[in-house]
Amino acid sequence: MKRILLVALAFLVISAGNISAKEQKGDETPDPTEVEDEMGPSNPTILKFRTMVGVAPPYTGTANPIRGISGGGLPWVLSDGKGMLRADGTLRVKVRGLVIPVAPFNGTNPAPNFRATVSCMSVDDTGAPIIANVQTGLFPANTLGDSDIKEKLDLPKPCIAPIIFVTSPTGSWFSATGF
Repeated sequence: MKRILLVALAFLVISAGNISAKEQKGDETPDPTEVEDEMGPSNPTILKFRTMVGVAPPYTGTANPIRGISGGGLPWVLSDGKGMLRADGTLRVKVRGLVIPVAPFNGTNPAPNFRATVSCMSVDDTGAPIIANVQTGLFPANTLGDSDIKEKLDLPKPCIAPIIFVTSPTGSWFSATGF
């Protein structure tokens, strides 16, 4: 009997030690890459990403835009960026630690809001290739550079080779899908 009680106690101790970091911190925000398809095969995931990269020279400023989107005027870095884009236009992006690493900001985020842009290659009414950039509304961002973006967008059809950007309120990109 003692042996059974010891085994049960050991199991409880081991189980308690396996509580995830999210549960320990009380983080209720779902990880967008772990959310199951809400509508099954009729709403497939177009893009699921677990990495983003901050804007770095030579992409800062207006000299070298990507798909018509200029980089922020200073370099940006981030600790974590992930999300997903569904065929119905639902976009989820979660960034942590999206900040300017240089003076005068020294590891802080001066923007009170971020937005996201989905950039697709598409076609116009004549069949000519175009870049189609679709933006979300504004989402709060704290000084640590943390923000959760979720919005349903009206994507162009077709939406080929999407790139997801986290941008300033005026549309300059701070981070993009990549590594």
